[in-house]
Amino acid sequence: MADPNTVTSASINFALRTFGAGPRPVPAELEYDTLDPYAVAVVLHAGPSAVRWLFGRDLLADGLLGRCGDGDVRIGPAGDPALIVVELSSPDGAAVLEAPAKEIAAFLDRTYDVIPAGSETDWFDFDEELAKLSYQD
Repeated sequence: MADPNTVTSASINFALRTFGAGPRPVPAELEYDTLDPYAVAVVLHAGPSAVRWLFGRDLLADGLLGRCGDGDVRIGPAGDPALIVVELSSPDGAAVLEAPAKEIAAFLDRTYDVIPAGSETDWFDFDEELAKLSYQD
């Protein structure tokens, strides 16, 4: 097991799909923290603020191969095989973004080098996480 505080990150330019115009660039950082081995964070820089989305690493990986996701995050290949589409929705709004599939795949490969698929439970202390949820005086 590597250092439990390892963070793997990548800067990737996403593009916001817009109506009546070409996609607008959205700088983003992908982060994978071994303290939360099931999740990937995407920090999107939209103007002066940043928006952070957290979703399953498996969802991102599955989205490279086919459309997936049932809730606020849906991911799948774009018409252009060099891209994936990331659809985000919340009560505050929605966005459809494109991202370069090869860069997403390279980022995921680096995360699997740190924690291979299927070994996440070796890195996640369920008892500790449950204790955080219980009320204590």
